[in-house]
Amino acid sequence: MNNCIVALTGALGIAIGAATLAAAQDVLTTHRLSAALASEAVTEAVATCAKQGYRVAATIIDTDGVTQAMLRGDGAGLIAVNSSYDKAYTVLMLGAARNEDSSAAFATRIGPTPPAGGVAKFDHVALQPGAFRIKLNNEAIAAIGVGGAPGGDLDEACAKAGLDKISARLK
Repeated sequence: MNNCIVALTGALGIAIGAATLAAAQDVLTTHRLSAALASEAVTEAVATCAKQGYRVAATIIDTDGVTQAMLRGDGAGLIAVNSSYDKAYTVLMLGAARNEDSSAAFATRIGPTPPAGGVAKFDHVALQPGAFRIKLNNEAIAAIGVGGAPGGDLDEACAKAGLDKISARLK
């Protein structure tokens, strides 16, 4: 009798394990930066620009477009905050199709006058340099954008500094 109970319990355990494994195949696994890592990157981006006298904001968004970290530097206005989000959104959402890792690459390809009815009509699309996709191996997991410096190339250099600060820990 005890052997039958043990055998039945073992068979039941195997069946439950197999059902759990089958159900897990329908569950998506996503990657995100930790709050600490995201905070470190935006802090470095804002500090880099501040050292040059630029009043900027830096934003990191996840692949759903949700703000994960944002830092508004001293003296940065609302336009800087919105611009930093929009640049990160642009490179993350539109850069993926052609594997473009910076908003500058995307902006260069589109050119100064996007086609009528083109991407310029979408909310949160900023055809300007100043953002980078953040990748874990080849998977884009977030984007960092900077806004507020007197030129997209300057925003981009600060965003790159933020990315560089954390890039060694993304392997």
